Amino acid sequence: MIQARITINKLNVLFEGHHALKDISVDIPEKKITVVIGPSGCGKTTLLKSLNRLIDLTEGAEISGQVIVDGVDVYDARVDVTDIRKRMGLIAQTPSPLPMSIYDNIAYGPRIHGAKDGSALDQTVENCLQIVALWDEVKGRLGEPASKLSVGQQQRLCMARTIAVKPEILLCDEPTSALDPISARNVELLLKMLKKDYTIVFVTHILSQARRLADYVIFLYLGELVEHGPAEKFFAEPTDARTKAYLEGAFG
Repeated sequence: MIQARITINKLNVLFEGHHALKDISVDIPEKKITVVIGPSGCGKTTLLKSLNRLIDLTEGAEISGQVIVDGVDVYDARVDVTDIRKRMGLIAQTPSPLPMSIYDNIAYGPRIHGAKDGSALDQTVENCLQIVALWDEVKGRLGEPASKLSVGQQQRLCMARTIAVKPEILLCDEPTSALDPISARNVELLLKMLKKDYTIVFVTHILSQARRLADYVIFLYLGELVEHGPAEKFFAEPTDARTKAYLEGAFG
């Protein structure tokens, strides 16, 4: 029995008649890496964006069902959507540093949420850069534009920026797809370290990456939840023929 941090109950998402997610019900365990896999167009990113209600920003999206976090349905009309998105930080496919300095990229979020003390902000910036193993690489040039960093460094900066507002859950949408193999490996190692403090939901189309990272696996196909379970059992003993075929490379 897993200790659920997120409970998804009969979640449906439609885009102008296209049924992107069909009656998804699954628990996402706390302080584990849950990897969402499946072929292109199966609903992986849609599921991810449904968790923190970024799906609301998609024109024509219709959502029904529940996403329950700590006993509260994020789709309840009384819920503060800004608070939901603060608690569930999204790390996107392509790093998108803000057009400002390295320092201000990380300080931006805390400032928006009311942080004003300069020394406290300095400490937040250093701590977050230490967490993503970027401090030693940039500590002498915090005032430089973030755009001067390499792509791999930019992705770690974006992770530091996400962590700076103290989320509880990290949503990762193929965050290594734009990175070289060494940078991608560094991000994977970082996420493995972070799971002791965060619940992580990670979307990938790379099966070898899923095998390296996953504690728990969700397999989607054509908008349906086909199979899910602890990673070791999922990869060793899949029960659905579609899962077996996907893992064997029959489609992707």
